[in-house]
Amino acid sequence: MSEEALFSIDVLNGIAAIDPADWDHCACPEAADGGRPIDPFTTHRFLLALEDSGSVSDAAGWYPRHLAARAGDGRLSGVMPLYGKTHSQGEYVFDQNWAHAFEHAGGEYYPKLQGAVPFTPAPGRRLLTPPDAPEGADLALIQGAIRLAETNGLSSLHITFCTEEEWRRGGEFGLLQREDQQFHWQNRGYETFDDFLVDLASRKRKNLRKERAAATANGVTIHRLTGDEIRPEHWDAFWRFYQDTGARKWGRPYLTRAFFDIAQERLRGDIMLILCARDGRWIAGALNFIGRETLFGRYWGCVEDHPFLHFETCYYQAIDAALELGLTRVEAGAQGAHKLARGYMPTPTWSLHHITEPRFRRAVGAYLERERRAVDEEIEFLKRRGPYRKGAEDG
Repeated sequence: MSEEALFSIDVLNGIAAIDPADWDHCACPEAADGGRPIDPFTTHRFLLALEDSGSVSDAAGWYPRHLAARAGDGRLSGVMPLYGKTHSQGEYVFDQNWAHAFEHAGGEYYPKLQGAVPFTPAPGRRLLTPPDAPEGADLALIQGAIRLAETNGLSSLHITFCTEEEWRRGGEFGLLQREDQQFHWQNRGYETFDDFLVDLASRKRKNLRKERAAATANGVTIHRLTGDEIRPEHWDAFWRFYQDTGARKWGRPYLTRAFFDIAQERLRGDIMLILCARDGRWIAGALNFIGRETLFGRYWGCVEDHPFLHFETCYYQAIDAALELGLTRVEAGAQGAHKLARGYMPTPTWSLHHITEPRFRRAVGAYLERERRAVDEEIEFLKRRGPYRKGAEDG
């Protein structure tokens, strides 16, 4: 008997269709004590902000199709953020070449299903089951998503930025496994930024100090704002920065202006906004989300260019903030080998994939085997080139 047969699976055409407390019991049970969630992006309030703001919508090519698994007694046993997609934008796990190959062979790659947090390359749980869930609830969610894809004639299912445990469990279940990497900073027992610098090789330590000094040499001041310190005028400034970055990197910003208004109302307690000013004017900024253990860097933008200001705002200020908040990690977003010299080390990320067409599934599976070996080799190579002095690499 399949795991799915032991559970009923509901498809929700919007996160508002489920009670926030019920969703969060599955997504962030650790926050029931009033503390922060481990992952702020899978909370009901964050996903609802994406939908209420129109950032996620049918018109944007993100169709909410969230899953809710219930055991035989009707108890909610797991949920999964899931979307129908008509494109591959805003995912950060790139499958456009798969789409081209599939379509060149006469298939239709889009629409597809995406188990993910939109526009958010932050690793975390995607099969959201609470501690008291019956055995097999996670596999029931996978089976439910596969069934949804196949019964609707969709090409594929992609579960991106999942945990390593989910990746291994999904692989055992038969899903294709993909590996990539990001650059994360780890607090190795530091209390101050200078403590961190001590662990770096001498030349790297000097370079970081020079970069920090240069970033504010032109009269730039830097302000870290959280909670009620964040005001509407700060979002007005950040929206200008975000529009510039979004237009240059993606062609258009993923988040609507309304998202930032909702963030002011509902999410400001989850946010740290780092803003830079010069001559009484906001000129640059970075948006971060605060988890229980991790500071997540998300977006950066500017209207003035200053040497090393990007590094200072996104990487060094993030480390300072994490130390101040007692956090253990900084995840500074997707890609960016330049982060290595700033103390952010290569870290594997994981995703799972189901291709409904058998021959194409075999071809993608063979490719992923080669890709995983290449990623593992690159991670080991980059670790050897890290900025830490000998003997300090492992803390």
